[in-house]
Order: sequence, then C-alpha cells, then structure tokens
Amino acid sequence: MRRTDRLFDLIQILRDGRLHVASEMAERLDVSVRTIWRDMSTLMASGLPVEGERGVGYILRSPITLPPMILTNPELEALRLGVRLVAEGADPGLARAARMLATKIASVTPAPPDGDADELFAFTGQEVNRATPHLPILRKAIRARHRLTLTYIDPEGRETHRDIRPLALEFWGRVWTLAAWCEARAGFRSFRVDRIMGLTDTGEVFAADKDKGLEAYRAQIES
Repeated sequence: MRRTDRLFDLIQILRDGRLHVASEMAERLDVSVRTIWRDMSTLMASGLPVEGERGVGYILRSPITLPPMILTNPELEALRLGVRLVAEGADPGLARAARMLATKIASVTPAPPDGDADELFAFTGQEVNRATPHLPILRKAIRARHRLTLTYIDPEGRETHRDIRPLALEFWGRVWTLAAWCEARAGFRSFRVDRIMGLTDTGEVFAADKDKGLEAYRAQIES
C-alpha cells in the first residue's frame, strides 16, 4: 500500500470520533505499530485536528469533511493547478499543506489525462526568496491581529522603522507585498516583503477598527 493511500485510510478510521490505539489501526492496515506512529505524526504535523500519543491512542476532535459537491472538468483543473502553484511556492507551511491537499484530491477524483499534470511550473526569483522567511510570521500575525514592528528599506534605500497593523498578503507574480495600517503615518501602506530587514511580532493585539481595516484599505486603493 502506498503511504498516501495509508494516510487516507487512517483518516477514514478516525472519522468516527472515537479513540483508536495504534495496535488496532496497525492490524486493520496490516502494517507495524511503528509505521502507525510515524503516520500519525505526519497527520498531526499537517494541521489536522488529531490528538493523541503513543501508548494512549489517537482521536479526531472535529470533522474535516466538506459538504458533497460536483465539480466540472474546468473547475477540477483549476483546483489542481491552484494547489500545485501553492505547493511549488515559497511559503513552506502553505506548500506542505498544499501537498497534503493534493494527495486528498487525488484520492477522490479521476486521474488527469496523461501529460496534463506537468503543465504548470512556479519559478521563484530573488525577491520571493528574500520574502520567504517572513511569510509564516506575517500570516500568523494577520490571523491573530498582532501589531508588528518592521525594519524596512524604502524605495530610496533608506532604513526606516515602522509599527503596523498587518492586514493582508498579496502576491504579484514576482513580489509579495504586505497591506498594513502604518501607525506612524496614520494611513494605509503597502510594504514589499523582500525589503523587510527585521520583523518582530509584538504579541500585542490591536482592536478591530473599520477605518483601519482591510475593507477600508481595499476601498481606498479601488477609489
């Protein structure tokens, strides 16, 4: 059995919401207990809501299924290409999640026609490579609404220090930019992530403010 197939089968076993010990799952899948331990570590590291440990057992704490849906061939192709683009991108966390998602998609959809799987490639440049270390921190801060302190090189080559409210990451095909509210300038700014020289998540949560939020930022740039 391929490892991807075994991981999918383990998820199906856990979907009943009950506690399952490694020896039971190993017997059902005809593999060793050590193999189950390694597979469960992989599933837990992928972000699935699986809890447990060796000698105790494993349980799925919340459902991970989507409502049934029917995709047209163009929609399925768009899904595959989008997942592959993220999988070959620079953000390691999202790339790992995209590879896991690709495995799940492949297990429940028809195989693509021969030759179609390799028609999309992602090539990263220096700008993307310089931005890569900052992307996981920025995504986390955006979700948690944490204020950030940046050391930034502006277009004139000058070093500046900014306290910002991060709002969204945007990818322009070559560079990543960060949409933010700049506290010092009392206005919205877009920062190129590859020009960030230092980044600190202060852990300070900023309050929601419709005049300083993402909708207001988008309204400004579209006006």
